[in-house]
Amino acid sequence: MATIRLLDAEQARAAVPALCEILCDCVEGGASVGFMQPYGIADAEPYWRDVADAVESGATLLFVAEIESEIVGTVQVGFAQMPNQPHRGDLKKLLVHRKARSNGIARLLMAAAESEAARRGKTLLVLDTATGSPAEAIYPRLGWIRCGVIPDYAMWPEGGYCDTTLFYKRLAVA
Repeated sequence: MATIRLLDAEQARAAVPALCEILCDCVEGGASVGFMQPYGIADAEPYWRDVADAVESGATLLFVAEIESEIVGTVQVGFAQMPNQPHRGDLKKLLVHRKARSNGIARLLMAAAESEAARRGKTLLVLDTATGSPAEAIYPRLGWIRCGVIPDYAMWPEGGYCDTTLFYKRLAVA
């Protein structure tokens, strides 16, 4: 059974090695999450240090999923919005290590992120994901609304363009 934790900045910095491992595994597994292959731990470290800084500034919520104290998944909610968007957050980097998939971890991470965003007054979350990827199938099952596709938005980690699908979800403020 996985447990979900919301990390503070100190905990985020301590989790960088495990988060690097998850990100590298996902990129090597073909996930289009912003990075290109080959992708190693040294490539991932600056990204996760920046995320920890964003946690410290309050711009990002960082959740992790753990099984027997090992971090196996993560998701973020970005709160750094323009002044006319105080109600909105961006769901980012839902990542689950391939060895821990099919255990409901993505669902648990999403539920925690949505609940905490609502608790903090967010009424709308948005996300984008690679069209045709396994990740795309997750969001409608969790109540997210598909609102469109942008062609050639990004690239697959091994090269070649991929479309992206946009989703949103309205939240009831807690």
